[in-house]
Amino acid sequence: MQTRRTDGSQSDWEHFYHRADIGVRGYGPDPALAFAKTAMAMTAAMIDPQTVKPVNRVTIHCRAPGLELLLYDWLNALIYEMSTRKLLFSFFEVKITAHGQLWELQAEARGEKLQASRHHPAVEVKGATLTELSVRKIAAGRWLAQCVIDL
Repeated sequence: MQTRRTDGSQSDWEHFYHRADIGVRGYGPDPALAFAKTAMAMTAAMIDPQTVKPVNRVTIHCRAPGLELLLYDWLNALIYEMSTRKLLFSFFEVKITAHGQLWELQAEARGEKLQASRHHPAVEVKGATLTELSVRKIAAGRWLAQCVIDL
């Protein structure tokens, strides 16, 4: 089992060019931290994560038959929580375990209610897509998790 967290600082995540939308990418020593960093990149596509106080907690649970679909489900679960609860997140703690052919993610996301006057959202994320979806080991102790998000 892997447990990893990220707290809003900009390291090991980035955006990448895509014609219509935006790509989000996270890096880490294992898939769990790469997933957390990809979530941070998604947050940073909307607002500056440093402006979000990690005061409200949301628990997220996903299962999928592979790491790529698990990333897709994870990001879409976060988008659902942001949309329905009107929250922004700046802290992610992710655990990933394998159960035979099934991968399971248990995570905690922390953030606060959207305050447009303080957070200044640039865009609204509609969903994670299967476009350029990838989770893979790129070097010893270095994982990449990425996809394109629909704005």
